[in-house]
Amino acid sequence: MSRRTLRKIVHIQLDPTAWTGKGLSPTNSLLVGAILLATMSAIIGTEPTLTGRFAGTFSILELGLGVVFAVEYIARLWSVVERKTPGMSPASERLRFAVRPSALLDLFIIVITLVPFFAMNVMALRLVRLLRIVRLAKLGRMSSALRLLYGVVSSRRYELMVTLGLASTLLIFGASALYWIEGDIQPEKFGSIPRALWWAVITLTTIGYGDVYPITAAGKFVAGLVAIAGIGLIAMPTGILASAFSEAMRKQ
Repeated sequence: MSRRTLRKIVHIQLDPTAWTGKGLSPTNSLLVGAILLATMSAIIGTEPTLTGRFAGTFSILELGLGVVFAVEYIARLWSVVERKTPGMSPASERLRFAVRPSALLDLFIIVITLVPFFAMNVMALRLVRLLRIVRLAKLGRMSSALRLLYGVVSSRRYELMVTLGLASTLLIFGASALYWIEGDIQPEKFGSIPRALWWAVITLTTIGYGDVYPITAAGKFVAGLVAIAGIGLIAMPTGILASAFSEAMRKQ
């Protein structure tokens, strides 16, 4: 088997857009299993009673997964030239792949998987163990549904940003109003705008934990307005995304 033929086979196995069969390629199916296993290992690895008893097993598993992800990254970088983008040399094709967000994510995942095998302090080690859950994001490359979701959100990003801006404005106005109305009455809860923001967030999102709430008539009136506005703001992105999904499904 020639080098070029092998490279083409690797590209077909690793690039979901190049695979013409049903579902995922066998290689990508195995990679999905490795990603799920790595995520479960990262979650279970935060339990001290298990990591103390099976420290060696966890270390071998993490090292093996780190090697798998490193080989995957190198194989993708090597075979990406099979896309044959017009006007691009193999070096330019590989460079364009290397700076893509998905490739940078892969490189980051390799680093956080292998870094704990070098000397580091306890707090940094705990942070790295937490960041290992980011490996679950690698599934986005494998799933056509997640790619569709990304496309839908991207196509409506301006409308969603407007909604986010409206929500942020309402949060600030609501928190400022309660700070002015009840800052002296409940200083522990509304004594500053940052303190009042917690109330504004849980009220706007209609969660309402009940740990912070106004006690004056004016404060309750403002809280009612914020809660009602929150229902409308929550419905806005839902409608935006629903129409975008409907349009994307019609195009498919």
